[in-house]
Amino acid sequence: MARPLTRLVVNADDLGLHPSLDAGILRAHREGIVTSTTLLAMGPHAAEAAALARAQGLAVGLHLALSTRLLPAAPAPTVPTVAPGGRLRASWADFARAWLTGQVRRDEVSRELEAQLARARDLGVEVDHLDGHQHLHLLPGIRPLVESLAAREHLPLRWPDALPRAPWLRAPGPALKTSLLTVLARLAPRARADVRRVSAGGVFEAGRLDEAALLSALDALPSGDFELGCHPGEGTPHVPEDPAWRYGWQAELDALTSPRVRARLSERGIELHSYGTLASAT
Repeated sequence: MARPLTRLVVNADDLGLHPSLDAGILRAHREGIVTSTTLLAMGPHAAEAAALARAQGLAVGLHLALSTRLLPAAPAPTVPTVAPGGRLRASWADFARAWLTGQVRRDEVSRELEAQLARARDLGVEVDHLDGHQHLHLLPGIRPLVESLAAREHLPLRWPDALPRAPWLRAPGPALKTSLLTVLARLAPRARADVRRVSAGGVFEAGRLDEAALLSALDALPSGDFELGCHPGEGTPHVPEDPAWRYGWQAELDALTSPRVRARLSERGIELHSYGTLASAT
């Protein structure tokens, strides 16, 4: 009997935010198992990063952002509640608090998301999927806006709904955040018939996806189509838009280019895909 097939997109977030992150993403594609990336269209290095990804044949989606002090893609005067003072809010928690207390206008969010998609395409990106920076697309009220955009553009959507696993007990903080996202994803109304949600993991491991964690995540994959999110980078960059941000970017890059990881994929019969090849093979 044939073994049930697991098809995996390995997607690196935050393309265009910092040269060291961009370099790590591109290397993890050239030398490792990364098959896809998502662009921060308003990132300070988005234009250069998009061009490099295109030249390298790396599939690119859009990392819809409502936080991290980025300049808005829409003219700032048209989105004052999304970008107070001319920039997006500092953190996912700041945006979620403002949104859930009615301080952000729905029409402005929609305008900003549309502008980010237009910006990515202006940079020459053939956007093949959508996801949310810091997973804010799961918020009640934001989800239908993102799904409407995905439906109109015929783009699949990352859906971080991974169930808790035993290793999560070792890190209660990340486990709590990841569990909250899983609850939001799994309690959301069923997807529209014209929207494809792709189950995604890697939220708990974000910033700590070393080789052991990556091997464990791969071993936990059942059959089906999945995305594994990751954050490779070179060294320990200082990101001006989020000065307190500390991830193990280099450790993730090392894991994603590890021969042991490549061998585990082969042993498990896991096929690597981009969102585009997932769609064409369905």
